Amino acid sequence: MDSPTEDITQVVHTLCQGTPDEQTQAINTYFTPNASFTHPFCRTGSFDGSRNLIHAIYKWYKLLSPKIELNVNSVAYDSSNLILYLNITQIFSIWLIPFHHANVTLTTELHLTRPPSSRKYYIKAQNDLYQNDQLIRFFMPFGLGELSMHMWQYSSTMMCVFGAFLLAPATRLQQSWLEEREGNGRNRNGGVGAGSGSGSSSSRAEDEMRSLVSDAMEGVGHKRPEGRKRHSSNAGASGGDNEGAGASASGSASSNGGVQQFGSMQVVT
Repeated sequence: MDSPTEDITQVVHTLCQGTPDEQTQAINTYFTPNASFTHPFCRTGSFDGSRNLIHAIYKWYKLLSPKIELNVNSVAYDSSNLILYLNITQIFSIWLIPFHHANVTLTTELHLTRPPSSRKYYIKAQNDLYQNDQLIRFFMPFGLGELSMHMWQYSSTMMCVFGAFLLAPATRLQQSWLEEREGNGRNRNGGVGAGSGSGSSSSRAEDEMRSLVSDAMEGVGHKRPEGRKRHSSNAGASGGDNEGAGASASGSASSNGGVQQFGSMQVVT
C-alpha cells in the first residue's frame, strides 16, 4: 500500500467480496510471507510461510458465505506504531443454515511494516476483535444469542451493584488510607519547598545588597561592572527571542487548524 488510510478500504473489500482469484492476489500483494491472523475462532501464529494459512482461512470464509455485505465505517492510523484500526460492519450468511444472517460489528487491528528499501506498506498481522454479543450471532441467529448475552451482561452488572453496596465500608477505608498517604506526601514536599524558598529569598537579598553597593560606588565616581550591563542586554535579547518563539508557535498552531491529528494518530471517517 502506498497510503494506508486511503488504500485499506479497497483492500478489505477485495479480501471479503472479491472473486477467489482476486482474494488470492490481494493476500499475496498486501500480506508479508510470515504474516499472522488472529480471530476468536482461529489463529495462525507468525512463521515463514504462515501466509498460506491465511489463504485457507479466507477461502473457507468465502465458502461459508459466498455473498457478504460489508462496510468500512472508519479508519484510524497510528503512524508512529504503524497500526491501522478499522471499524467494520458486515452481514455474514451461512448458506448451510436457512435464513441465517449474522449482522455484526467488529474492530480490525492491522499491524503494518515497511521494508527499508521500499516505500510501500505491508500487513504483518491481522487481529479481528469482536464484542461477545457480536460474536455469538454467528452460531445463535435470529437474535437469540444477542438476547442471552445481554441478559448475562445485565446480570453481571447487578452483581457489581450488589457487591459495591455490600463492601461500601471497605471502599471508605481505602479512600481514607489514600487521603492519609497523600496528606503525608504533601507535608514532606511542603518542608522541602520551604527550605528551597528560604534559599531563594537569601539569594535575592544578596543580589539586592550588591545592587545597592554598586549604586553607591557609582555615586562616588566608580563605574558599574561591565558584566552587569551585559546581563541586562542579554535579558532583553532573550525576551525578544521568547516573543519571536511565541509568535512562531502561534503561527504553527493556526496552520494546523482543522486537521484531524491526535499526536501520532490520524483519524479518517
